[in-house]
Amino acid sequence: MLSVENLEKRFVSHVLNGKEIIGFRRISFSVPGGTAVGLSGPSGHGKSSVLKCIYRTYRASSGRIAYDSEAFGRVYLTDLPENRVLALRRREMGYVTQFLSVLPRVPVVDVVAEPLVNAGMPRAEARVRAGALLERLKIDARLHDAYPATFSGGEKQRVNLARAVIRPPRLLLLDEPTASLDAEALQVVLELLLEMKHRGTTMIAIFHDRSIMNRLMDDIYAMPEKEAHS
Repeated sequence: MLSVENLEKRFVSHVLNGKEIIGFRRISFSVPGGTAVGLSGPSGHGKSSVLKCIYRTYRASSGRIAYDSEAFGRVYLTDLPENRVLALRRREMGYVTQFLSVLPRVPVVDVVAEPLVNAGMPRAEARVRAGALLERLKIDARLHDAYPATFSGGEKQRVNLARAVIRPPRLLLLDEPTASLDAEALQVVLELLLEMKHRGTTMIAIFHDRSIMNRLMDDIYAMPEKEAHS
């Protein structure tokens, strides 16, 4: 479904008088549809930057990312027009990070329901589905009308996951989605991700916990050692 070929990302630091910072170099791997691939390596080796290039939060400096989309057929995410990138995000791509970024005064149940509403589902039905998913992820019903800013770090992570998967994506990118979870919540999240994988969702993920990687991933790509900055 997705192939990364000789991908590189470089940053220019204006604080350091234009010094070039290497995000990562010569990354190549492929992900068959319905499988899960983990990215492993020490902090600072560019794992999160790879996911951002796939989601097109970052533009790669060189190389290409081929993706067999449902909406447009085979596309190259590295140079796809912005309107098509946004369409793919809405229709078939999900991205979960450690951090929740939402409008400050929107109840959490509406945050999670938003993808369904945007897809045409009546708001009342979308809120019911969102509430059920939040309860499954151990977010008590009494909190569903609260604002996300009042939530703990672990609760925000689960809200972030719920928003990304309530309308199951074809391709799901996961950047440490379990870092702040207790053992009970972690187990629930892993069961949900395994269910999604068995139903055909393709995943590319970062987990620092190797036992989670071994449980969820079909293959693990080791990030190469970084070279010296120029």
